[in-house]
Amino acid sequence: MYIHKCMLAAALFMICDGFLVKGPSGPLVVALGSSVVLPCYVDKPLPLKGLKMIWIRTDDNTLVHVYQDYESRPDAQYQDYHDRAHFFTDQIKHGNFSLKLDNVRAEDKGFYRCKVYTEQESEETLVQIKAVEYLSVSGSDDPVSAFVGEDVTLNCSVRSHIPTEHIERVSWRKTGEDVNILVFEKNKTLPVDERYRDRVEFFTDEMRKGNFSLSLKSVRTEDKGVYICHVIAGNFSSNATVVLEQLGFSVLHILVFILCIIASGSALLLSSLWCQIHKLQKTNAALLLQISSVFVPNLIMFFAFWFWGVVEGFLSETVACCAHYLLRPLLLLWVSPHSEHFPGDRKTAMHCIVHLQYSLFANVVYSVLFQSFWKKSLSYEQSDRVLITILFAIMILICITNIVFLLAELIRNKDGRMRAVLDLVSDIGHDVLPPLQLIFLFYAFGAASGALFVVGVFPLFLTLTRYNWKDTCVEKLECLRSARRAAWLIFMIVVNTIMVYSYLIALKKEKDCEGWVCVAAFLQVLWGIVVLKHSFGDLDLPFRNIVHVTGSVVVVLVNSFALMTELIMKMVNGERAMGDLRKVVFSSECIFASLVLLLIILEPFIKKVQQRFQNPASRSPQNHSSQNEAVSDEPPHNTSNQDQDAAGPFELRPMLETQEQEADGRQRDTA
Repeated sequence: MYIHKCMLAAALFMICDGFLVKGPSGPLVVALGSSVVLPCYVDKPLPLKGLKMIWIRTDDNTLVHVYQDYESRPDAQYQDYHDRAHFFTDQIKHGNFSLKLDNVRAEDKGFYRCKVYTEQESEETLVQIKAVEYLSVSGSDDPVSAFVGEDVTLNCSVRSHIPTEHIERVSWRKTGEDVNILVFEKNKTLPVDERYRDRVEFFTDEMRKGNFSLSLKSVRTEDKGVYICHVIAGNFSSNATVVLEQLGFSVLHILVFILCIIASGSALLLSSLWCQIHKLQKTNAALLLQISSVFVPNLIMFFAFWFWGVVEGFLSETVACCAHYLLRPLLLLWVSPHSEHFPGDRKTAMHCIVHLQYSLFANVVYSVLFQSFWKKSLSYEQSDRVLITILFAIMILICITNIVFLLAELIRNKDGRMRAVLDLVSDIGHDVLPPLQLIFLFYAFGAASGALFVVGVFPLFLTLTRYNWKDTCVEKLECLRSARRAAWLIFMIVVNTIMVYSYLIALKKEKDCEGWVCVAAFLQVLWGIVVLKHSFGDLDLPFRNIVHVTGSVVVVLVNSFALMTELIMKMVNGERAMGDLRKVVFSSECIFASLVLLLIILEPFIKKVQQRFQNPASRSPQNHSSQNEAVSDEPPHNTSNQDQDAAGPFELRPMLETQEQEADGRQRDTA
């Protein structure tokens, strides 16, 4: 019996003798928040009787987990490892004593000892968690509130095992938009979208500490929304959100609103007073009120759009609208009922004033477009950049020459060699400028192939615009006045349609394409008026009272109402209602300018209708032929508006001409 016990003890000793505890082949690298298995196993199974196994954190002797008496003992664990450290209980009988650690923390990095005890001996192995890879991005828990025009900070704090200088990319974007607001990549801050240019930046001194907060300056109502800070570091990416809400009107918003109300009120008040004084035939007072109604509301709208641009508008939108309201009084002066009472040479002034507006406004428009091109010109070849710059310089030189000549004409109307040179350049300039503008656009905005079309039709365009519609039709073709003007109108409609469509094609890749097309349409109508004056000489505009009220009151009311609506809608919805105010401003102005152009073209027909209504005897057969003959001739160029002024602000001007005036008109055309 004793011998049997000895043999059994020897057998057990042989089974247990020499077991080896093995661990991983090297240190472990674990991702933050993930689960990791710390390997620990023996080379052969061990009897469960008397088996004990413990896991200990070596740096502070913390008890991680214990297996004893055929079961795991979670009650013996240190508190930080409760519900995080687990054995593979069903694998212990096979010699697998590995530990699974869930929700790994940055503090879990270090050495762990796996020690196995039997009744005869104990063995152990070490397991190292060398690194806990992590990327933690946190924003603001509470929404950020601000008034419009204030500066705000959108928090974004980054913590990672990767040093800050090795973080690959940090980007800020607003939900619902496809553009980045600000990007940090490869230790460089990349360009941002135009809407946020010069308004966003990182705190450079804080970035090495993991602070990638965004400084948003001059907050606009459209900035309201949810912002995302997205970080990429190694194989990790994470993001945090910040809510910007409760945006209120700033002082500038209230000022814009007040200016719109003042502009509308002043337009209505001055126009009403002008109508009353005009009925009383007080010429000087009526002239003063008319000039006031032309300048005061438009200058107020200029400042309204200026302040709007400071707090809300885009650069191109603000510059175009401000320049337009600064220059549109020139067109209104040209159509004014009392223009014959202006001081100086009225004929010279009226000839120059619209041409001056066209040259000044074209100069502003293409300067803004060139600035937009220059921002993206780094991706162009050097030869293309030089060519586009030369084209721009030529256009600006033509515009400046026109402006100098026109100002000289307005100030001192004298003959001379210099005047002749300027007159020649100015005369050619308004013909060649539109094709040059299109060539510039096609080359500058990535559609160079389209410029070949413009180059091809350029000679035809120049020939038709230089065509003397008045003298050639009268002397050679003997056309009726209405017929040659109808032909000119058809030609202008075709040309301007092609021009505006070309703008659309050239600028289709631009985000504000629709706004630019509206500007181009108005510019072309203005150019049409300039060409009309060149082709037909002195022109008469019917219904000047109605046209004046439409331009000085109705257009101002429409635009001020649009601007106020945009303010209110942005306050309510946090986003722009119309997207680009140029679509309203220049569409309404284009309609008004087109009305002026159409009335001038239809002036012979309008006079004919007026004569029939005011002289019923002209309907008789014996007077019919002679009346047609009179209407087909050019009207006397010295006709004044005094009869129209005496008739009241909205009554038709008497148009009945005497036989002597008809004879004078026929003689002048024949000459």
